[in-house]
Amino acid sequence: MENSLTNNNTSLRDSDFDIQLQNTDKYIETAQNVKLYVRDYGKGKPVILIHGWPLSNEMWEYQIDFLVQNNFRVIAYDRRGFGKSSQPWNGYDYDTLTDDLSEIINQLQLENITLVGFSMGGGEVVRYFSRHGGKGVIKAALISSIIPFLLKTDDNPEGRSKEKGEATAASIKEDRIGFLDNFGKTFFGINIINKPLSTPLLEYYRDLCSLASPRATLECAKSLNTTDFRDELQTIKVPTLIIHGDDDKNVPIELSSEKTAAAIPNNTFIVYEGAPHGLFYTEKDKLNQDLLDFLNA
Repeated sequence: MENSLTNNNTSLRDSDFDIQLQNTDKYIETAQNVKLYVRDYGKGKPVILIHGWPLSNEMWEYQIDFLVQNNFRVIAYDRRGFGKSSQPWNGYDYDTLTDDLSEIINQLQLENITLVGFSMGGGEVVRYFSRHGGKGVIKAALISSIIPFLLKTDDNPEGRSKEKGEATAASIKEDRIGFLDNFGKTFFGINIINKPLSTPLLEYYRDLCSLASPRATLECAKSLNTTDFRDELQTIKVPTLIIHGDDDKNVPIELSSEKTAAAIPNNTFIVYEGAPHGLFYTEKDKLNQDLLDFLNA
C-alpha cells in the first residue's frame, strides 16, 4: 500500500522536493555591508519581481505562487532599506538601486531573464537597460509604473508639483504610520462603495510598508518622484509589457504608462478599466494571466 501511494504521487512529490532542495531564502551582498533578502523559487526561465514603494517582496505573494506553478523560476527581493534587507543610510538613488539588481543577476548567474517592475520598480527595470545594457534580459514588464517622469517641469508641465512631493515628505516625517494607513486606501481604490480587500489584509500591507526604514521611505519617494527616465526608454530593445489601471490615483496613467507606451517601440500596452494602483491584488487573476501569456509568447 505504501509503495502504491508513493508511486501515484511521485511526480508531485519530486517536484515539491526539488523546490525544497533549492536555497530558496538567501541574502546576497550587493555592496559593502549591504545584504539584500532574496526569495528564489521554482525551476525554468527566471522572472525577477521588483516591488513597489514602500512595500517589500511579499506584495508579490499571488504572482509568485502562480508563476512557479506555471514552470518559471521566480526571484523576488527586498530593495535596500525595505523588508528584511539591510537599511543603510545612503544609496537610494536609481543608479545604486540598479547596481544592486545587477549584483543579484550576476551572483545568481541568471540568463534569459524577464524583469517585472511594479510602480517604483519600473525605474530599476529601465535603468538596468541604460546603465547595464540589459545584460541577460529578454523581456520586460512595467506594472503601474512611475516611468517615465512624474515631476512637473517646464518641459513636463502636466507632472506633479515639487510642493506636492514636499507635502508628502512632511506627512511621512510627522506620522509615518498614519501616512501609510491613508496611503493604502488610495493605493487600493478604497472608498465608501468600493472595498476590494478586507480590513485585515489592508492592515497587513500597511504593516509591510512600516518595516521599511524611515530614511529609505523618504529617499526613495524623492527618487521615484524626481528621476527623469525619458531619454532612457530608447535603450529598451526587448518585448515589453505595460499594464496600468485607468483609475490609478497614485500614478495617473496619463502621466506615466501612456507616455511610456508611445516611446517604447516593441510593447504590449494593456489598460485595466477602473483599476487602482495596487492592481497586483485587486486584479490579481487578470494580471497573472496577462503575465503568463506574455512570458509564454
